[in-house]
Amino acid sequence: EVQLVESGGGLVQAGGSLRLSCAASGFTFDDYAIGWFRQAPGKEREGVSCISSSDGSTYYADSVKGRFTISSDNAKNTVYLQMNSLKPEDTAVYYCAAGVGVGVLCPLSPPEYDYWGQGTQVTVSS
Repeated sequence: EVQLVESGGGLVQAGGSLRLSCAASGFTFDDYAIGWFRQAPGKEREGVSCISSSDGSTYYADSVKGRFTISSDNAKNTVYLQMNSLKPEDTAVYYCAAGVGVGVLCPLSPPEYDYWGQGTQVTVSS
């Protein structure tokens, strides 16, 4: 059974930093992508960043480029999202997700992903 567990969310002032973690277990796939998504109240879930299993390529939404960094520690089966220079508009529930068979594409579209974590709240105060 595939499980994804996020952690690291919290309350931070604008300009601050947080690092989210996504611990994965039960993986038996060779080709997959791990993505980070977020959903603010009243808004649709949006893709933030993705890392590919095939070559470690990373992708970012324009709104977070230069501020967020995705990385992975394969020995720990964990993917991280380092978030710097946080803004109030980054406030949302953040989810990690795994997409099977999309490691090359590494999409930022939620429907492309098969497994989801429970989410972690990130709140940025102004």
